Amino acid sequence: MGTAWAGLLVAVVGVAGTLGAALLTQNRADRTKRMELQAAAEQRREERDHAEELLRAEQARQRQSESLERRRTCYITLNTTARQYLTAMTNHLHALQRGEDVDASLKDLETGRFSFRDSYAEAQMIAPDAVLRAASAAKKHLNTAYGKLRKYGTPPSAGDGELSFLEEEFHQEVWPHLGEMKRAMRADLGVDD
Repeated sequence: MGTAWAGLLVAVVGVAGTLGAALLTQNRADRTKRMELQAAAEQRREERDHAEELLRAEQARQRQSESLERRRTCYITLNTTARQYLTAMTNHLHALQRGEDVDASLKDLETGRFSFRDSYAEAQMIAPDAVLRAASAAKKHLNTAYGKLRKYGTPPSAGDGELSFLEEEFHQEVWPHLGEMKRAMRADLGVDD
C-alpha cells in the first residue's frame, strides 16, 4: 500500500500544482490588468489636468487681452477728451480776446469739460495707479486752467495781457501734464517710443 499512497500523493501534488499554477496565473493576470487600468486612469487624469491647465491659461490670456483692449479704448478716449478740453479752453480764450462767439465757445468748453470728466471717471475704474497719477495731475491742471479762464465771462476790460498770460500758462503748465499722461498710458499698453 505504500506505493499506492505514494502514487496518490504524487497525483494530489500534481493536481494541486496544476490548479495552483492556474490560480497564480489568473491572480497575476488580474493584478496586471488592474495595474494597466490604473495606469490608463492615471494617464486620463493627467491628460484631463493638462487640458484644464491649458484651458485656464487660455482663459487668463483672453482676460489679459480683453483688459488690454479695454484699457486701450479707455486711454484713447481719455487722451482725446483731454486734448479736446484744452483745445476748447484755447478757443474760448481766443473768442474772449476777439470779443466774438463767446457764447458758442463757452458751450463748446462746457461740452469738452463734461466729456473729459466722464472719460476720467471711466479711467478711474480701469487704469492702474501709475496712469491714474498722471491722469489726476493732468485733470488738476486742466481744472485749474478752466477755473482761471471762467473768471472771464465777457471780454476783459483790462486788455489782452492777462488773457495772453493764460494762453502761455496753458502751454507751460497744462500741455506737459497731458504729455506725461500720454506717456504713462503708452507705457501701460507696452507701446515703445
